Amino acid sequence: MALSPLLFTIISFLLLFQLQATPPPFACDFSDPSTRSYPFCNPKLPIAQRVRDLVSRLTLDEKLSQLVNKAPPIPRLGIPRYQWWSEALHGVAGIGGGIFFNGTITSATSFPQVILTAATFDSHLWYRIGHAIGIEARAIYNAGQAIGMTFWAPNINIFRDPRWGRGQETAGEDPLMTSNYAVSYVRGLQGDSFQGGTLRGHLQASACCKHFTAYDLDNWKGVNRFVFDARVSLQDLADTYQPPFKSCIEEGHASGIMCAYNRVNGVPNCADYNLLTNIARKQWDFDGYITSDCGAVSLLHDEQGYAKSPEDAVSDVLRAGMDVECGSYLTEHAKSAVLKKKLATSEIDRALHNLFSIRMRLGLFDGDPTKLPFGFIGPNNVCSKEHRYLALEAARNGIVLLKNQHSLLPLPKTNPPISLAVIGPNANASPLTLLGNYAGPPCNQLTLLQGFQHYVKDTLYHPGCDGGAKCPFAHIDQAVQLASKVDYVVMVMGLDQSQEKEERDRVHLDLPGKQLELINAVAKASKKPVILVLLCGGPVDISSAKYNNKVGGILWAGYPGELGAIALAQIIFGDHNPGGRLPITWYPKDYIKVPMTDMRMRADPSSGYPGRTYRFYTGPKVYEFGFGLSYTKYSYEFVSVTRDKLHFSPSSTHFMLQNSSETLRYKLVSELSEEACKSMAVSVTVGVQNHGSMVGKHPVLLFLKHGRQGNGNPMKQLVGFESVLLDAGEKVHVGFELSPCEHMSSANEEGSLVIEEGSHLLLVGDVEYPIHVIV
Repeated sequence: MALSPLLFTIISFLLLFQLQATPPPFACDFSDPSTRSYPFCNPKLPIAQRVRDLVSRLTLDEKLSQLVNKAPPIPRLGIPRYQWWSEALHGVAGIGGGIFFNGTITSATSFPQVILTAATFDSHLWYRIGHAIGIEARAIYNAGQAIGMTFWAPNINIFRDPRWGRGQETAGEDPLMTSNYAVSYVRGLQGDSFQGGTLRGHLQASACCKHFTAYDLDNWKGVNRFVFDARVSLQDLADTYQPPFKSCIEEGHASGIMCAYNRVNGVPNCADYNLLTNIARKQWDFDGYITSDCGAVSLLHDEQGYAKSPEDAVSDVLRAGMDVECGSYLTEHAKSAVLKKKLATSEIDRALHNLFSIRMRLGLFDGDPTKLPFGFIGPNNVCSKEHRYLALEAARNGIVLLKNQHSLLPLPKTNPPISLAVIGPNANASPLTLLGNYAGPPCNQLTLLQGFQHYVKDTLYHPGCDGGAKCPFAHIDQAVQLASKVDYVVMVMGLDQSQEKEERDRVHLDLPGKQLELINAVAKASKKPVILVLLCGGPVDISSAKYNNKVGGILWAGYPGELGAIALAQIIFGDHNPGGRLPITWYPKDYIKVPMTDMRMRADPSSGYPGRTYRFYTGPKVYEFGFGLSYTKYSYEFVSVTRDKLHFSPSSTHFMLQNSSETLRYKLVSELSEEACKSMAVSVTVGVQNHGSMVGKHPVLLFLKHGRQGNGNPMKQLVGFESVLLDAGEKVHVGFELSPCEHMSSANEEGSLVIEEGSHLLLVGDVEYPIHVIV
């Protein structure tokens, strides 16, 4: 029987009211006398004491049920279900099952993909984005649309190989920069201050740094992440792969870390006691929870052959220090492991202590969450004007200008307006293409074409290709005909998630399909040189466009988020001065001769191995790490350096023979006290001047170049960066604090950090300043 319109309206209203009225899940309802008397419900007691009380009340079956990401409820104790897996890489997402967009909140701010945000070199911006995501996460929980507040972000693996499909999720290839990103994002998401130290134990939301460790291959030429054994030297672990995780824990105080699928030197990460317990917990004082990546535990026995039985796999990971599994292997085999005496209940209790501690720090065992410190955050805090402007700011300041021949850009804003054609497979692609992977439903849905139409209403458009970014067939004749009719042409090319994403590494560095053929044909036919815009996470070899005089401008826009269309148009038409700088090296296409499975960072001239990243790569580059143009020119000078000679005590000096003749003197950082390191700090002041006619946000990058270019030292390394806003003609001073133990050290072959005697150079732009170390 059909419902009457009035009855349908009433039922719809009641359903909507029910959705709106759904309370957030929590334990310890103080209006329920059956639970409020439990000591674990007393927020005045220390969390450790509360957790001990809770765990002591659980049966073995109840304990084991809580060791997987889909933790079921424990009704007799008033404990609701919990989902450990939620995602918030660059905005709250519905991936994982902890977050729902089916109530009063149907979307969340989608910031640019991380690789583009990294190009801002702006720690304060990274913090603000993390904080905004944490606020929106808490708002979704308060609205009753979350059963988890533990978010498996950020991804802080080093973008080691340009083919990696997940490189887009990272902050790039530099360990100092990635460490800084990790700390900024984690502090923001968890509700700490930018400087840190204000949490007092309570969490706005929980961040989880992943994937621990040396994980940067998904699926390349038949080698997949589930079975890959990463052979990594102690030297590379010390100065490339581990620093971001160390910073994430020691400075960011992340409440979670995720162990990766792969093995490192034969040992699966999730079964590595040295990694999870000795290093993370004992050396770095990690006090949060450790989760496996999804399905990683089963791999130990089923794929990697590391464990002899499923029960051994379960006991291996829990003994190593893992606390919760994303998956169901523990559900299926943990009790058998206990009965066979392969798994001690003490290991189970330890894991439960870590897990319930986090839930309590999130305020989920303190009664009605709306009456707690974060209870005032509501739907109005999601997709707010402030957060959407932040997404726009991040995109504008991250987009990198790679070429601007004869100052073609910005395009003129005239009346009548110029005629414009926008051509390319990404020009009018779905707005979701602009988001990258691990994205939630965005607040705004705009294509790049719509962004250009804000400036030129009658913008002409042609996709140029069939099949999206794959471009297996190009409509060259139609595109050429369109290009020949207009004043200016913008071509929007590059990649999308069909080319690079999780479980999809690239096998080449060229533009896909017929894209290059299309670019060359349109550029040849256009009246003026064309502007080329590239959407991609990983680099592409666009050497031919770089040196083609008919390609006048090139912009890298990453995956610029929900307001990327506005940001790109504002840059192209001069309402914003681009200032982004590449967070990754752009390699030539011949780099694919290097096996992706080779984890070595340092070059090996004897075998022709060219090395990786700007710190060690010795081959030709399409564009360098840190490269980026502007509509203005900037100059630098070293205004002051507090000391240009660092004298270390001669006691405990070590000697090493170099080149069979020269003796190298050095200090082990481990033998220097914290006070000694602080006392030798160097304060550097750099003057920066904007010589152009436009205001600009400009990242200042300070590098250190070791005096000795052998012995495995980086050719140069980033030691500081700061993003500054300068008016036309303005000059400002930017300060950097350098610790010799952190910034002037390098790892030796044993994985120990050392400070070598000799001359070093501080570099900013093309300006140098010498500094000497005497040991």
